[in-house]
Amino acid sequence: MSSESNPFKAPEARVEDVIANSGEFIPDGQQVPAGNGIGWIGKGWDMFREAPGTWIGLSLTFLLITIVIGMIPLVNFFFNLILPVFIGGLMMGCKAQEEGEELRVGHLFAAFSSHAGKLILVGLVYLVGIIALIIVMAVVGGGIGFGAAMMGSGKPPILAMLLIGLLAFALMVPLAMAVWYAPALVVFHEVPPVQAMKSSFFACLKNFLPFLVYGLVTMVLAILACLPIFLGWLVLFPVLQASIYASYKDMFTRS
Repeated sequence: MSSESNPFKAPEARVEDVIANSGEFIPDGQQVPAGNGIGWIGKGWDMFREAPGTWIGLSLTFLLITIVIGMIPLVNFFFNLILPVFIGGLMMGCKAQEEGEELRVGHLFAAFSSHAGKLILVGLVYLVGIIALIIVMAVVGGGIGFGAAMMGSGKPPILAMLLIGLLAFALMVPLAMAVWYAPALVVFHEVPPVQAMKSSFFACLKNFLPFLVYGLVTMVLAILACLPIFLGWLVLFPVLQASIYASYKDMFTRS
């Protein structure tokens, strides 16, 4: 796909230049220009266009697994344990496609046979983080509710509820940053799980501006994907997964 016809190409550099097929591994990641955030989505779109049927099949398979597990009480909560294993498989599929191999729906399960233990440990740390977040929010929410009751108010003030929401967001973002690139670092470079999460966190931190651009564009695309009865997510989900791989290559490899 030419840069003239791809609306997501970053103005600073071609995605082909940003996402090289090979390069030196940078354990702690490198800082990249803000415009690369658009380029990651552009690369994800290019990869989707190369194998749209397979990518949609991957999306539907993952959605079906999520729905089935989500219907099982308690088990659905522990789905976070194996989620990094699925993401690791998707990253392996992206690498295979980039190197000219055939992308297969089976790539979704590829990491189960090679890196399941390490990736489940990533999921365990993530799950513990979620539990800790829930506990903190319960304590804060309970304190606000108790205060409202002591003051004779029937419900907590709207401002207090807004602050709770902002606190939840502030606590969730660092956790998401820690697991964002951990699966790729584990499956491609055998980085230990905790170190992978640490490297992922600091790589995201030093690339705040590219992620801001990436997040804003993704938010707009997510709204558009919801309009045709959510069918747009069959395209947007694989594009975003491939964009994660693209951003990993951008930050953690050097030509």
